[in-house]
Amino acid sequence: VIFFILGAGILSRLFFLQVIERKLFESQALGQQIGVAKVTGSRGQVFCQSSQTSKGGFGTGEIKSLAANKESWTIFANPEKIEDKEAFAKLLSPLIEESEEDIIFKLDATSNYVILKRELTEEEILEIRNLELKGLSWEKVSDRFYPQGELGSQVVGFLGGEKIGQYGIEGFYDELLQGKTGIKEEKSGLDSLFSSANELSLEGSDIYLTIDYNIQFQAESILERAGEKLSMESGQIIVMKPDSGRILAIANYPNFDPNNYSKERDLEIFQNSTVQKLFEPGSIMKPFTMAAAINEGKITKDSTYVDEGFLKFGKDQIHNFANEVYGTQTMTQVLENSINTGAVYAQKQISHDTFLDYLDKFGFFKKTGIDLQGEVYSRNELLKIGPDFNFATASFGQGIELTPIQIATGFCSLANGGKMVKPYIVDKIINGDDVLYINPGAGEQVLSKQTVSQVTSMLVNVVDNGFNSVAKIPGYYLAGKTGTAQVPLKNGKGYEPDKTIQSFVGYGPAYNPQFLILVKLDDPKVSKSALSAVPVFKELAQYIINYWKLAPDYSTGL
Repeated sequence: VIFFILGAGILSRLFFLQVIERKLFESQALGQQIGVAKVTGSRGQVFCQSSQTSKGGFGTGEIKSLAANKESWTIFANPEKIEDKEAFAKLLSPLIEESEEDIIFKLDATSNYVILKRELTEEEILEIRNLELKGLSWEKVSDRFYPQGELGSQVVGFLGGEKIGQYGIEGFYDELLQGKTGIKEEKSGLDSLFSSANELSLEGSDIYLTIDYNIQFQAESILERAGEKLSMESGQIIVMKPDSGRILAIANYPNFDPNNYSKERDLEIFQNSTVQKLFEPGSIMKPFTMAAAINEGKITKDSTYVDEGFLKFGKDQIHNFANEVYGTQTMTQVLENSINTGAVYAQKQISHDTFLDYLDKFGFFKKTGIDLQGEVYSRNELLKIGPDFNFATASFGQGIELTPIQIATGFCSLANGGKMVKPYIVDKIINGDDVLYINPGAGEQVLSKQTVSQVTSMLVNVVDNGFNSVAKIPGYYLAGKTGTAQVPLKNGKGYEPDKTIQSFVGYGPAYNPQFLILVKLDDPKVSKSALSAVPVFKELAQYIINYWKLAPDYSTGL
C-alpha cells in the first residue's frame, strides 16, 4: 500500500510537470540552451599565388598572404579612477615600452577612455594583469596585418582607423571584404551537437589576386635599384598578359609599409600612380599613331617621307629630339629613330576625326575599369577642340594626358592581334563554399591582324636596331618603344626646362606574346630612356623568360 501510494504520488507529480506545466518548462529549457549574441564576422583576407607553371595564367603554385587578420590586446585607462598617476605610470612604463611622461600626458586627457597601447601579446597582457592597477582595462581586438610588408603596398592599400578600406584592393573591395554583423544563436546541451553546419556565414570574402608574387617582388626590387641609381623622383612598372588583361605585377617606387601607414607624412605615397596619376607619354604614343594610319590603308611600314628636322604650324614649330635631321626615312625608321616629324607625317595622312576615333578605341578618353580604387582619366578636351598643332604634338605623345594603365592596356591590342582587353587584378573571390572567378575576356577588335603584324615587325626593328640594341635579349624577338616626354608646368603653360619622364613599353616573345611590360621613370638623372627605362625592361623581361622557361625564337649559336 505504501509503495502504491508513493508510486501514485510520483506519477501524479510527473503528470503535473510534463503535461500540465509542459509549456512553462519547455520555454525555460529553451532559454537555458539557446542564447543570442550580436557578432561580426572577420574581414576577408587577400592572397596572391605563383603562376610559374601556368606561365601567367591562373595561379597554381605557392600562395602568399598579402592582407590577413591578427588578434592582439589593447589596454586603456579611465583617468578618473586612477588615484596616483605617477605611480601608475611608473609601474606600467617598462611593460609597454612607453615613457612615464607619455603615459601621464595621455592620462591628463579629459576623456574617461584613453588608449594607452595597442597590439600587445598574450604574454604582455598577463604581466600587465598581475599589476592589478585600478582604472586599467584591456580587450582583445582583431587587427589588420600585412605579412609581406611593403610588397604591393599601393596595390593592396590598407585598413584605416575607422575600419574602412583605403586605396587599392582594400578600398575597392571594402564591402566584400568586410565581415557582416548579425545575430547568432548560441546553443548548449544536446542541441549544440545537432546545430546546422550550413548557417549563413558572416565572414568577409577572401580575395585572390592575379599578381604573381615572384614577378611582383622582382619588379619592385629592380625598380628600387633603378630609383637609387638614377636619383629619380618616382617610378612605376606594370606587367600584364596581353591576351587577357591579367595583371601580373604593379610596382611603385617609393612604396610604404601598410602596417605602419599612420607614420607616413606625405599622403601622396598612398596613391597608386599607375592608375591615379596622369602624364604626357611622349614617344611611346608613336606606335598608336602608326597603327591608326596603317589600319586606314594610308601608309605601310615601308612608306617613306623626307625629314627636314622641323615642321612649322604658324608661329609654332616642331623639332626632332636634339634637333636631328634624318632625310629620307621609312615609317619603320621613324620608330627606330623616334622621329617626331615622322609621327606627324603619319598622323596627317588621316583626318582629325579618324585620329580621335582611334584614340577613343584604344581607351584613351575613358577609364580602363581596372578593379583598383581611385582610377582617374582625362577627356583630353583641349586636343579634341584644338588646332592642327595640337594633333601634331599628340601624334608623338605631347599635349595628351594618359595614365600608365591606359597606355599598357592600349599596347595589349598591338600585341594580341588587335583586340582591346580590360585590365583586371582579382583572379577569384571566395566566400564559404562559393567561388567567383573573374575573367573579363577580350573586347572590341580595333585593329586588323595585318596591321598588328606590320606594327609588331616595326617594333621588333626598334629593339634590334634602335638605341644601340640595349633592350635586345639574344635568342628572343622582343617588340618595344622608348619614350622621353617633357613634364608640363603646374600652371599648365609650357614645360619644365630640366625634367623628363622616361619610359619603355615592350612585349615578348614578339610573335607569340606572353608578357607585356611598361616601365615609367619620373625625372631620372640621365638624358634618355635608353639609359634608364630600357635596362629596367630588359632585366625584368629576362627574369620572366627564365621564370617561365620560355622557348627561344632562334638559336644564338652558343
